[in-house]
Amino acid sequence: MPKSWSNKRERQYEKIKRSAKSRGRSTGTAKRIAAATVNKTCRRKGETKGSTRSRSRSSSRRRSSRRSRR
Repeated sequence: MPKSWSNKRERQYEKIKRSAKSRGRSTGTAKRIAAATVNKTCRRKGETKGSTRSRSRSSSRRRSSRRSRR
């Protein structure tokens, strides 16, 4: 677990890891799933260093510009 995670994200990681283990995943896989999920949440919430929320906006702009060309 990265030291940069808040206590809330640490708890989220542990909960997801326990859940994955209870569903029959191996320990390594459960850790990987939990870390990926927490990192994804941090990115979406803008909690990472240098994170930008423009990625989702730019992809929606791209989609709308494709529609207008047709």
